[in-house]
Amino acid sequence: MWETVTTGLSGAVVTRRAGVYRKTSDDQGHDLVAEGERLRWLRARGIPAAEVLTCRPGLLETAEVPGRPASEHWPMADRPRIVDALADFTRRLHALPVAECPFDRRLAVTIPEALAADVALDMLDAERAGWDRDQLVARLVATRPALEDLVVCHGDLCLPNVLLDPVTCEVTGVVDVGRLGVADRWADLALTTRSLVGDGDRFLDRYGIPLDPAKLEFYRLLDEFF
Repeated sequence: MWETVTTGLSGAVVTRRAGVYRKTSDDQGHDLVAEGERLRWLRARGIPAAEVLTCRPGLLETAEVPGRPASEHWPMADRPRIVDALADFTRRLHALPVAECPFDRRLAVTIPEALAADVALDMLDAERAGWDRDQLVARLVATRPALEDLVVCHGDLCLPNVLLDPVTCEVTGVVDVGRLGVADRWADLALTTRSLVGDGDRFLDRYGIPLDPAKLEFYRLLDEFF
């Protein structure tokens, strides 16, 4: 019996049973074969990610990743270790050779996708609540960064998509990698710090980069379209 998973916003129907997660989708914009390829690519480079069991158009089955999502309630005493583990993992992911990554998520790719996408206006971040699509597009175009600091990005590095060992607080794997590819590092950093309410400064300090307010705002805005 498959149990429906209601957490997350993967864009596909997600169910699970006996250590297996299944995604199904008939949406051409959600390419499960491409997501499976990304998972395999990560695992081949030593990055912990869900193991692909079945992958074909409209269907992706993966083995359950051990651990607990970073988004769950954790004891306050564990919070610093979790933030540090997330930063260390992000730095490790971003250190993968860009030249070896076949997946392109540069702005030349993602902005046209954004401009063609439907936007869930009822789910905008608080600072953009009430905006219409024209306002979002105008702001996106006006604030596009001139330069991209390219690394291999997860693309949706929010807390529900990262799992950690409940004892060691080390990252055990990532899921929902359909947007993985070469992009500006702030495509990840902007979303992770948004999830880490109150701990964003510690995360960036551990990662080893100063805050870039313009890129932070731009990549959070870009995420509204996906």
